[in-house]
Amino acid sequence: MKTSHVATANVLELFRQRGGSLYGGEAVTEQEHALQAAWLAEQAGAPPALIVAALLHDIGHLLHNLPEDAPDHGIDDRHEHSGASWLRRYFGPEVAEPVRLHVAAKRYLCAVEPRYLQQLSAPSQLSLRLQGGAMSPEEVHDFERHPHAQAAVRLRHWDDAAKIAGLETPLLEHFARYFTQVDENRGEPAT
Repeated sequence: MKTSHVATANVLELFRQRGGSLYGGEAVTEQEHALQAAWLAEQAGAPPALIVAALLHDIGHLLHNLPEDAPDHGIDDRHEHSGASWLRRYFGPEVAEPVRLHVAAKRYLCAVEPRYLQQLSAPSQLSLRLQGGAMSPEEVHDFERHPHAQAAVRLRHWDDAAKIAGLETPLLEHFARYFTQVDENRGEPAT
């Protein structure tokens, strides 16, 4: 069986079981947030790997059993790491690395774009504090050297915008077709 078929089945099941939970204090569910991020990536003409990364960037939230209000209690679930680790079973670094780096991209943008912090929602500002705040100049330098840094920054912007209550998007099955494209094009760079 192709990796993409297994990934599709497992992703659909995860979203069926846990995608209806609220997304970190925002006005959307985990599934709505994922679909909006993927739709924004698709509309931007992103390559298939980055559309998949946008859809699955918060998959780590669906993998743990922490309460939805964990950040309110000072707990960072480190979802970017658990999500990237889970995704590596099905996809290459062109999907997993932007997912792993999307939190670092938020910290990076806070350091290099003075107005970025004010654009973040209150729950995202709370999680930023738990995730280490704005990067230091050394961290900025290291982040910029990573081969998937720019893909992570693009993903971060879609992540920030994907919080609109009631926004209609294509269904999960629409985006699952990109799993097959990524599977067939292993090694495709995420730009």
